[in-house]
Amino acid sequence: MDKQALRERIWDELEESGEARFPFPPHGRIPNFAGASEAANRLADTDAWRATEVLKANPDAPQLPIRRRALHEGKVVYMAQPRLRDEKPFMKLDPTDIDEENLDDAATVSKMDGYAEPVGPGALPHVDLVVSGSVAVTEQGARVGKGEGYSDLEFAVLAELDAVDAETTVATSVHEVQVVDARDAPDPEAHDVPMDLLVTPDRLVRTDSPYPRPDGVDWDLLDAERREEIPVLSQFAP
Repeated sequence: MDKQALRERIWDELEESGEARFPFPPHGRIPNFAGASEAANRLADTDAWRATEVLKANPDAPQLPIRRRALHEGKVVYMAQPRLRDEKPFMKLDPTDIDEENLDDAATVSKMDGYAEPVGPGALPHVDLVVSGSVAVTEQGARVGKGEGYSDLEFAVLAELDAVDAETTVATSVHEVQVVDARDAPDPEAHDVPMDLLVTPDRLVRTDSPYPRPDGVDWDLLDAERREEIPVLSQFAP
């Protein structure tokens, strides 16, 4: 099954089972799901979470409980601006600079700009934990996103900046419907970022992933138009 066919299957299953949650429809996006808060709690019960001071998270709805919990626990959260479109493409949410009653709002995409500081690549610290949204994932850590490639590209940019390394844990939170047999998922490509942890409302899986993680940007995948659209790439393009 190719990636798009797998995406369509998962989106359909989430919708038909009634396990999808707002925003609707689940198709074409990182789908929200019933039990996202419980999945966040499972992640928060790991040593990797407890050791995290700096978190880079995707902005999608199912990972909102993770972002909120991180801020309430005093962790600094970074989110990338859509399509890495600005010269300062990372939005820094530092809970020490946000009133406690505003932390929940600050973690949302719609209100983040009122609390976040845009930062350029030179201001990024080491990231302890990367949280990625997924459409599908295997227990071996192979992830399928929504198809635009920006999650993997953001990780590659962080790798170029030495902000992520072998010590950085990569995790995703999904519904059980989204956990698929490896035989139903295509093998990851070189630019695909494997997951170390996946959490569902029901369980935690440590993948011991056999797949290597990318150590930088795969320039062969970026045409001139894409490079022009992403200013940060000019800082280390060959």
